[in-house]
Amino acid sequence: MDKRPIGIFDSGLGGLTVVKELRRIMPNENIVYFGDTGRVPYGSKSSETILKYTEQIFAFLSEKNVKAVVAACGTASSVLMKNNKTPDCVFTGVVVPSCLEALEQSKNKRIGVIGTSATVKSDSYASFISKIDADAKVFSHACPLFVPLVENGMFSEDNEITKMVVKLYLEYFEDKDIDTIILGCTHYPLLKDAIRAYLGDGVKIIDSGEQTARMIKGMLEDEDLTGDGNGNCEFYVSDSVENFCDNAKLFLGREISEETHKKVLG
Repeated sequence: MDKRPIGIFDSGLGGLTVVKELRRIMPNENIVYFGDTGRVPYGSKSSETILKYTEQIFAFLSEKNVKAVVAACGTASSVLMKNNKTPDCVFTGVVVPSCLEALEQSKNKRIGVIGTSATVKSDSYASFISKIDADAKVFSHACPLFVPLVENGMFSEDNEITKMVVKLYLEYFEDKDIDTIILGCTHYPLLKDAIRAYLGDGVKIIDSGEQTARMIKGMLEDEDLTGDGNGNCEFYVSDSVENFCDNAKLFLGREISEETHKKVLG
């Protein structure tokens, strides 16, 4: 058994959806989370900038002696995948697990992807899916207002502003005949009910946080690296600890202020 922690990082809060799922399915694993809240959002930044940021994060997580790293950020995952940049340990982003599950679930091979502008521009989801199944059709659409909606607590399916923004973006898929959609940003699972209300029950929703947690669990089991620790969590952020902790309650459903510290990189 390996008690070293799993490192999880995101540009801000969204990666907490992976933390929540991982705590559910592997409660004995220790976790170190880094949220780059001082430099969020990643979605509007260049690939060069994101690669510089992720290199700094990998170095920090290495200092914490992690046994695995999860890029719990659609944008960072896409850029790292496109540039073939990974840390020297067990690693996954959110792209591969989400795509594999979407291909498993889709019946008509018409798959939607929603994410940040940088994620959609990278074409990482479509490229990976086409490598696995050349007959699959992928329709990608950027939803830049979804992240600020979530981080301001406006994700209820009954919220009128949320419904308007969901319609604004998802009407793009109305004539695409998709039967599956990938939530290509780890913030988006909090909007799942609002997205389902608009698309209807006929479209399967792939939760990137859930699928990524399942994949890292399988990878650790394959490498005989599963842990029997106390399930401790440490959270590090590059900006306000107080603001992060207040918003983290939306994702985790609990107070984490005593477990959270400030760490500025670069």
